[in-house]
Amino acid sequence: MKAIQVTQFGGPKELVYTDVEDLVAGKGQICVRLYAAGVNPSDTYTLTGTYAFSIPQLPYTPGLDGSGIVEAIGEEVTNVRVGDRVFIASLVKGHSTGTFAQKVVCDAALAHPLPEHVSFEQGAALGVPAFTAYRALFQRACLKPGQTVLIHGASGGVGLQAVQMAKSHGAKVIGTASRHEGKKLVQQAGADFVIDHVKEATIEDVLALTGGKAPDVIIEFLANKNLETDLKLIAPFGKIVIIGNRGSIEINPRLAMQKECDILATALWNAPKEEYEQSIHGVIGMLTSGALRPIIGTTLPLQQASQGFEQVEKGLGNGKLVLIID
Repeated sequence: MKAIQVTQFGGPKELVYTDVEDLVAGKGQICVRLYAAGVNPSDTYTLTGTYAFSIPQLPYTPGLDGSGIVEAIGEEVTNVRVGDRVFIASLVKGHSTGTFAQKVVCDAALAHPLPEHVSFEQGAALGVPAFTAYRALFQRACLKPGQTVLIHGASGGVGLQAVQMAKSHGAKVIGTASRHEGKKLVQQAGADFVIDHVKEATIEDVLALTGGKAPDVIIEFLANKNLETDLKLIAPFGKIVIIGNRGSIEINPRLAMQKECDILATALWNAPKEEYEQSIHGVIGMLTSGALRPIIGTTLPLQQASQGFEQVEKGLGNGKLVLIID
């Protein structure tokens, strides 16, 4: 079968489209014929060989998320059957051969039902983005209906799903984006207001949108640039949840004291087993009801995985980047 294989750590040029041996499902495992795979920032970090959360043994096939049809099941597998449509979310500890391939073999517990109304491309956009958005909003920020949430960088794969989840929960949503195409996607996702990224000079403009009411929750994807502004904008006793960061920042802790706000962080790898399972049920419920509808930004054939990694590293494009598997 065809797959992307990495034989040495480095950059996108190390992603080689090649023939690999066919896979066989063992005890407690399934084999899934994949039709799409999602590209996450964490995949690019893993490729460097320096990512603290994941240093795979070489050679390896990248990819945590994907979707397709169950082709075979091993002994003692009861949660899926041959022919089922599933999405794969292989972040938690367990066996997976990587989703950047025509087939994946993984522990059966990593496969979840994909409703008929959800495309394979949308299914590949779940996994890391969906569970991250769910954890940030409901397990870290404890978002309540009626609250206002600012999603600071809402046009990405996680941000767009966070917009949809927050809206389905009865929150008022402000989404930010830097490009016109991104703003259109945030609007499509259902945000009440779509604006440029908030800076200190534009805080009053944000407050004007909500009648002077500051956000109760801020979801932050670039904390090294925005955290001090977030502290000035957040409502008293509010919560700032950091999902992304690319450097250091100097802040005045007195700003947090004045608001008595919480600065929280999340990395899905840290989720306790019980909370991770709760997020699975929550995401599947929203997916089944139609409240969650992953928005695809760019699609590329599996052969162009290296181009996809370059786009992710440079922050190009909006929405979720998905690889189509022939």
